[in-house]
Amino acid sequence: MRYAKPQSTDEAIALLGSDTWRLLAGGTDFYPAQGSRPIRDNILDLNGLADLRHVTHSQDSVIFGARATWTDVIRAELPPAFDCLKLAAREVGSVQIQNTGTIAGNLCNASPAADGVPPLLTLDAQVELRSRAATRMIPLHDFILGNRDTARQADELVTAIHVPRAAAAGVSHFVKLGARRYLVISIAMTAVRLTLDGERRVADAAIAVGACSAVARRLPALERAIVGLPAGSGLAKTVESYDFAELSPIDDVRGTGVYRLAAAREIVARAVDGAVAKAIGKPAEVAA
Repeated sequence: MRYAKPQSTDEAIALLGSDTWRLLAGGTDFYPAQGSRPIRDNILDLNGLADLRHVTHSQDSVIFGARATWTDVIRAELPPAFDCLKLAAREVGSVQIQNTGTIAGNLCNASPAADGVPPLLTLDAQVELRSRAATRMIPLHDFILGNRDTARQADELVTAIHVPRAAAAGVSHFVKLGARRYLVISIAMTAVRLTLDGERRVADAAIAVGACSAVARRLPALERAIVGLPAGSGLAKTVESYDFAELSPIDDVRGTGVYRLAAAREIVARAVDGAVAKAIGKPAEVAA
């Protein structure tokens, strides 16, 4: 077993190209997953990479460094389209977990119930991966392949998550259903981002649901169905009549597939209402 704690991204990438490593970022999922078993893997501790802990703005995107914590996300100055991500950040475990857990770790863990994924899907997020050979960008919906499975290659490091300026428009909301209010894994969750035109009709919509399929899913058919509708009761009726065919919820200890599907329909309607309320000047509660 080897242990290394690089102090720069270049050093980390060089190490990744030289051996097989298990990555340790915030560590909030690493240790629970390890349990009482002895560690026999080579461990690459990324907590020394200060250059990857940032939330910055470029001309084309909002960029979250891979080591940005959920507390960093909550405190960052971001437009209303990111309210869904801030609300999700408040749902990631406890304050202590939010202080340590990282945005990239949440994606790389690839849990179907990862709180950060639906909001980032509605923001058309792209994942930046670097190796010694190249840097590539991959859409988030192509990065997470399944439960605990991503498109990251063994010699690659996730270095940032980019949200294009075009997707940072409008307002957003996030709703999570769990067995209790805090410190809970989702039964179902949703993020909704809406843009209204001057006549208060939906000009653009992005809707994603998590914990109801092997990976969180955008609902493009529902998005198309509500575009052009006035901000009012017609939106909720459209959601209620939608079949949610993109989802494939399972039965587990937190709920049945049938319950999850019904829950998804209800929380999407609530998230749409929450986003509309913000758009017309009656903002829902958002973590500041």
